[in-house]
Amino acid sequence: MIVRTLAEVKQGENSVRTDTFESNRLLIARDGVGFSLNHTVLYAGTVTHIWYKNHIEAVYCLSGKAEIECLADGKTYTIEPGTLYTLDGHEEHNLHAIEDFECLCVFDPPLTGREVHDADGVYPLLQEEKQVKSA
Repeated sequence: MIVRTLAEVKQGENSVRTDTFESNRLLIARDGVGFSLNHTVLYAGTVTHIWYKNHIEAVYCLSGKAEIECLADGKTYTIEPGTLYTLDGHEEHNLHAIEDFECLCVFDPPLTGREVHDADGVYPLLQEEKQVKSA
């Protein structure tokens, strides 16, 4: 069983902060569960360019408000509490945080916890050994 708190993760190496967001990786690849789970807050008034070429991401909004601008077709989607969106086609997009946007994000393949967006908004595909669980 894995039990950890957001407060613990915020104090460790699996907390990533940039000018536009804070992402706390609650579950990562070495946990061996087949996906990763992040608690992320994107800061109000910011725009984050994202293009997950190597991952599928599902996002569930807990609080705040954002708009996703899909760069392929120009469509815009408003995301508010209780809304889920999934980037199942590796859609390149801009995420406009209208208010502080708090969400839970699931990634497949799982993140290692060290990923940061490159100049194209991509997370690299990093590999990590699974944690060995005792019986």
